[in-house]
Amino acid sequence: MATYKKKGQKKVKNEPVQEVEEESTTAEVFNTLDETASKSEEWVEKNQKPLFSGLIAIAVVILGYLAYTTYVTEPKEIDAANELAFPKESFDLAAESNSAADSLFTVALEGANGKYGFLDIAKKYAGTNAGNLANYYAGISYLKTKQYKSAIEYLGKFSSDDALLGPVALGAIGDAFADLNQLEDALSYYEKAANASSNLASTPLFLLKAGNTALELGKADQAEKLFTEIKTNYSKSSLANNIELSINKAKYAK
Repeated sequence: MATYKKKGQKKVKNEPVQEVEEESTTAEVFNTLDETASKSEEWVEKNQKPLFSGLIAIAVVILGYLAYTTYVTEPKEIDAANELAFPKESFDLAAESNSAADSLFTVALEGANGKYGFLDIAKKYAGTNAGNLANYYAGISYLKTKQYKSAIEYLGKFSSDDALLGPVALGAIGDAFADLNQLEDALSYYEKAANASSNLASTPLFLLKAGNTALELGKADQAEKLFTEIKTNYSKSSLANNIELSINKAKYAK
């Protein structure tokens, strides 16, 4: 049977549903953004005075810090470094002298002829690098003149991340305690000095001092361990040449 196509009949096309949904979603996103922006604007408008005050406060702090650094801290550092030159010269002369060492160390500590000594610089320029160094030199000066408690006090105020200076200061505190016959404290600081940095210059020295102090305290096992560390980890040090004798001494002391 034949089928006839009616005139005027139009083919209905399907709407692109996906595109409509995407357009709808996009519109929703823009509406949400508009709403959020509007709320943000309202919040900023409502809180603009506190915000402005906060920004001013932050700017004042930053500018104040920069001004303090430029006009106070940096000039103070320069002044302190200049003042350190005089007592440092006396300290160096004392280290090279045999007969006048004590008097030179006293000048280094207390100053002379209107010049500051380490004690003045450590106090007046506290917080500066030179003030910190003055504590170190004062401590060593006191140690050299056998004023051990003062040496411990000033060396304890000194701090440094330097691979040599830091351990040396700790080891010097150990020496002061050893001279006061406070061997437990001496051992503790020798070990701190040995552990502060790993290098051939200072580490074997303080391991050896710690080992010898441990032996004096009757701690043979600890002494053997400390001596063995020199043999194992610092064999290139000159102190490792005869370390086997110290190891055997610790073994026989058990």
